[in-house]
Amino acid sequence: MIIKAGIIGGAGYTAGELIRILLNHPRVELVFVNSSSNAGNKLTDVHSGLFGDTDMHFTGQLPYDKIDVLFFCTAHGDTKKFLEANDVPAHLKIVDLSTDYRHKVEGNKFVYGLPELNKEEIKKSSYVANPGCFATTIQLGLLPLAKAGLLKDEIHVNAITGSTGAGVKPSSTSHFSWRENNISVYKAFEHQHLQEITESLVQLQNDFSQDINFIPVRGNFTRGIFASAYLNYAGTLEDAEKLYQEFYKDSPFVTVSGKNIDLKQVVNTNKCAIHLEKHGNKLLILSCIDNLVKGASGQAVHNMNLIFGLDETEGLKLKASAF
Repeated sequence: MIIKAGIIGGAGYTAGELIRILLNHPRVELVFVNSSSNAGNKLTDVHSGLFGDTDMHFTGQLPYDKIDVLFFCTAHGDTKKFLEANDVPAHLKIVDLSTDYRHKVEGNKFVYGLPELNKEEIKKSSYVANPGCFATTIQLGLLPLAKAGLLKDEIHVNAITGSTGAGVKPSSTSHFSWRENNISVYKAFEHQHLQEITESLVQLQNDFSQDINFIPVRGNFTRGIFASAYLNYAGTLEDAEKLYQEFYKDSPFVTVSGKNIDLKQVVNTNKCAIHLEKHGNKLLILSCIDNLVKGASGQAVHNMNLIFGLDETEGLKLKASAF
């Protein structure tokens, strides 16, 4: 089987990563990359890291009849507008990387695309909403506890993200001269990913109603998210480790490590690394991912693999750098 793929919104960071992965996927033919602002230009004019890998050009056209799956790497709000304004063929599979269809609302046909939570539902779906990058990191750190019904008290989370999380469009807080040698907090206690995190925890633990005290931090690096969460926990560290190992035994991209973890172990990969520590009555959960891969484009390809019945690791055995 060769899956023919198209991308809408091809100029951003997540699109660049998606193109890189799809070009190297043994079961995919990338048919087109749509970008109205770059139509006619080479992909490498925007994504210079693809130099030598492709001679493709951006297109302003949308040849639906030539593809099996359509990825949306559009700005938040634009996927919904596009689907409402255009007659997309019913047979076409869709993976949306925006926020537009992540939440559980009446009439939403999209499955929430966190494979470690909804693998079987994704396999049966034609429409998948890719999770947010912060949401992916934090959920993977908390889902085993929710499954066991152990989220009984408020949760404290601090997570730091690289500058690519802000998107390709420059802003005052993504400018190199501001970001370098600097960190700052933003959207404390009210980040937009809190809703999807809460919905997933409730999915596994129906009575979950605790506060998630989330402090997002802008980091002075380009890619990756490192989250530290802690909460009250009466069990032993061994109990917690067994719980996590059991929950993720069939999740090829999640590793529960007995040693402390760091961001370089996951950058440029589709991996999530998790480490647990017990301090008094508190359980500390560390989790980290690459925000552009596991937090976006790699997870989107993982979802595509599941939709089309491929091995879920196909095209995603990406290696971290040794340094």
